[in-house]
Amino acid sequence: MEYMLLINVEGDPGSGTEEQRQEMSAAFGRYTQELIDSGAMVGGDQLAPPTSATTVRADHGELLTSDGPFAETKEWLGGYYKIEVPSLDEAIEWAGRIPSLQGGGSIEVRPVVPSPAPQPSTT
Repeated sequence: MEYMLLINVEGDPGSGTEEQRQEMSAAFGRYTQELIDSGAMVGGDQLAPPTSATTVRADHGELLTSDGPFAETKEWLGGYYKIEVPSLDEAIEWAGRIPSLQGGGSIEVRPVVPSPAPQPSTT
């Protein structure tokens, strides 16, 4: 089963000392390598800070855009891992090892709904 590990972090993007940022980056590098070595890693990326976001809405067929995130929150989505493991329990174990969890924030573990296989064209 595939799961998304959505990494919600607290605080301002880029906060902390340069040494703290380097330590966290190294910890994420080690964690990512463990996922790869285990065969569970499907994908994952760090996301740019919420200040770089563009929010898109539809209003009666017209697309409206605004700079920044939809809402001001204490936590923001900092990145994700997509993993494939046999059970929710194992996904939770991996989530509990994400380095930023110890500094606050949370990890949302969400099953991925499989897409139906593409059907051959009949034309």
